[in-house]
Amino acid sequence: MKQLKWGSTQIRTSAVALGIMRMLNLTSDQAANVLNEVQAMGVTHIDSADIYGVGQSETIFGEALKKSTIRREDLFIQSKGGIVPDPEKSSGDVVLGQRYDFSKQHLLDSVDGILQRMQLDYLDAFLLHRPDALMEPEEIAAAFDELHRSGKVRYFGVSNFNPQQVELVQAATSQKLMANQLQFGVMHTGPIQFGLHTNMTDAASVNHDGGIIDYSRLHQMTIQAWSPYQYGLFAGTFIDNPKFPQLNQQLQKLADQYGVTKNAIATAWILRHPANMQVILGSMNPQHLQESIAGSDLTLTRQEWYDVYLAAGNDLP
Repeated sequence: MKQLKWGSTQIRTSAVALGIMRMLNLTSDQAANVLNEVQAMGVTHIDSADIYGVGQSETIFGEALKKSTIRREDLFIQSKGGIVPDPEKSSGDVVLGQRYDFSKQHLLDSVDGILQRMQLDYLDAFLLHRPDALMEPEEIAAAFDELHRSGKVRYFGVSNFNPQQVELVQAATSQKLMANQLQFGVMHTGPIQFGLHTNMTDAASVNHDGGIIDYSRLHQMTIQAWSPYQYGLFAGTFIDNPKFPQLNQQLQKLADQYGVTKNAIATAWILRHPANMQVILGSMNPQHLQESIAGSDLTLTRQEWYDVYLAAGNDLP
């Protein structure tokens, strides 16, 4: 398993993280088995959020960790907070928010709830989960200071923030923001394609996110790629999808060449980018996880990377 330097810290963690959103569908014994198996594959990074399963995913994780053979200190565990779920519109994996809330008290309460559900004394990292239009950086800073001082959170980050939003929060906080979770993958390439189309006037040249990847590289923030095998926003996977024959043909060609699966190539494609990216996998199937994780040990050539990019429907000006 490839290791990466997390943010600007000296911490080395796995290039692939396990996202536990779907853990609510498992028993604690099944979840413990998943944790044991992915650790054996080299995964040491766990990603969660307080809204996953409206908290149930974290409850199952807490029980599973106790039943597993894994020591707490051998894992880097992070969670996210700031989305207040709407109970009338949320069920199972589908959780819809009724508001975002970065007030000091909500953030403090969110971490306390996470720690209680996951049966932990501290989080390695806590991320702000999607930007709050009403966020007041001073309140965020006060919450971060208290969480850090109490030992409940070691490091902090954000999710789906653009550069100016990161700057707004960072200007008030004494803790450096170490990571930003962004949707990125073979079929979600907007954050890089606009750069390739610099000085053009076509649709691909539109900068939708403020150049967040280049910003993250400049500021030593780890980009955590979520939904790496999806196209659109939760529209479905592009792997073996008849809508994308050229892409799947190219992925299969490389999979055959390297002796892995198409999922592994899609993982390797993300990790080939020099922006210190980390891939978040959400499957709870050990076999599927193993197939995807195998990509962390591959290094695609420049031409192979561009071949996949072009097969996904992109062009080069």
